[in-house]
Amino acid sequence: MKRSQANDDAGICQVASFDPKAVTQARRGLPPMGELRETAERLAVLGNPARLALLLALDERELCVCDSAKVLGGSVSGASQHLKELRRLGAITFRSAGKMAYYRIADQRWIDLARSALALADRPAPTKASA
Repeated sequence: MKRSQANDDAGICQVASFDPKAVTQARRGLPPMGELRETAERLAVLGNPARLALLLALDERELCVCDSAKVLGGSVSGASQHLKELRRLGAITFRSAGKMAYYRIADQRWIDLARSALALADRPAPTKASA
């Protein structure tokens, strides 16, 4: 295969050129870089299977840290770290009841985001009836 055909197949420009008008219009439609970084950080939370599982497990229910660990099949300290990260990002909140801490979803948009991410993987989230 010729080099130019390989670049065509890879979607690589063969000349260094750009359309200033197209670039300006595309940049104009973007949020500020700080907002993009914050959004990327929030999306990264879904890149961890344990945190994704915890989000879905907390849909319409509260779980204590010990229950969360059992859901994940891991340690209490591991579950606690995942819950801490989800809480830091505003996805979940907790309430204390005596010596227990119960976690729940703080913002339903996180559940919507988790379900959308699963749909992208062609794996629908469990329905509420099967949960």
